[in-house]
Amino acid sequence: MGILYPYQTRWVNDTNRFKIGMFARQTGKTFSTTLEIVLDCLSKKSRWVILSRGERQARECIEEGIKSHLQALKVLHNYYSLNSLNNTKLKVLEVVFFNGSRITALPANPDTARGFSANVFLDEFAFHQDSKKIWAALFPVISKRNLKLRVVSTPNGKNNKFYDLMTGDLSLWSRHIVDIYKAVNDGLPLNIEELKAGLNDLDSWEQEYELKWRDEVTAWLDYDLIIAAEDKNAGLPVMYTGECCYLGVDIAIRGDYFVAIVIERVCDVFWIREIVSQRRISFASQAAEIDRLMRSYHISKIAMDQTGMGEMPVESAIRKYGDAVVEGVFFTAANKLDIATRLKKYMQNKRLRIPIDFDLREDLHAVEKHITPTGMSALRADRNSKGHADRFWALALAVAAGDTGEEYFEYTPIKKRMSMNNIW
Repeated sequence: MGILYPYQTRWVNDTNRFKIGMFARQTGKTFSTTLEIVLDCLSKKSRWVILSRGERQARECIEEGIKSHLQALKVLHNYYSLNSLNNTKLKVLEVVFFNGSRITALPANPDTARGFSANVFLDEFAFHQDSKKIWAALFPVISKRNLKLRVVSTPNGKNNKFYDLMTGDLSLWSRHIVDIYKAVNDGLPLNIEELKAGLNDLDSWEQEYELKWRDEVTAWLDYDLIIAAEDKNAGLPVMYTGECCYLGVDIAIRGDYFVAIVIERVCDVFWIREIVSQRRISFASQAAEIDRLMRSYHISKIAMDQTGMGEMPVESAIRKYGDAVVEGVFFTAANKLDIATRLKKYMQNKRLRIPIDFDLREDLHAVEKHITPTGMSALRADRNSKGHADRFWALALAVAAGDTGEEYFEYTPIKKRMSMNNIW
């Protein structure tokens, strides 16, 4: 495959059934994938469907991809039978091979995705209209048989199925990521500085060429920072050593999640010991969960969201545990920025360990910084099916509760824990 650069060769040679690639612009992602499809069709009888974002893109896949490879392979006739290529019949948006193989390219929509039983190539999937509906219609068809799925795109924000697939924890996918720097390092003859100056748009450059989700530019906690804090031993109650703990509680009712997070200070590091996340539970059930955590851990301080519906739960907690232990926090713009800043500081200083948990990771990444019309910094998060960044705020509250400003470098493990039943 001398016509390919190394990153393209790695992609074409990857024979995994489910394969997804995030490639920078102008790096030949469609060219490489259509070559793989042609080679597959020549090696055996295969059926492929290419779903593109529109009719023009579907035609380009055939004309500039499939057709170009067939013409090139006629030159390389010593590797392939000339009859197989000479008897190939090209149709508009479709190629039919002498051996019965067939490639069809067409604009993507949920109906066309549902209507084929074939190997599928989703080209520039992040830009497909209704990508989540297309995926819901497509995947059951693919999963019924031993069919292959190829998905490639550049990023296009986070509100699409391509983002879900690239950032999810599904182990069945073989993932390839090629930004402009990796492609040029592999020999792609592009002038990076010239491209960047010509585009003259930093946000677009970071997304289209550096493969940063556009939302990542404004994310309060980026994925690198979050993943660096993850530890397989965090989030496990059995790992509790008996040291002093702090509890952050995000009160919720109706659609959002009630979240309570316990962190333990070990030396100079906070470890998440337990996360409680429940949706649509009563105030009584929320109070019962807080009480269980108080009895399970040596919690010296609780920070609770007192905004709106949090008034009554905070008052109840103060009556039960005392105002020296319970602190209500009103979620004003200034207070949210304060506790979020403390959380970020602990993560940047590598003083926080969190479990490897997809929902927690997405909640931590969901909070974004923006500038108000008055020029002030503020934080916000969109509401989705997983809540309203509730885990972020519960963790921020827990860290704020434990952020006394003191430094701890050595500790003596408590050999026998004191029962909280003897305290309250």
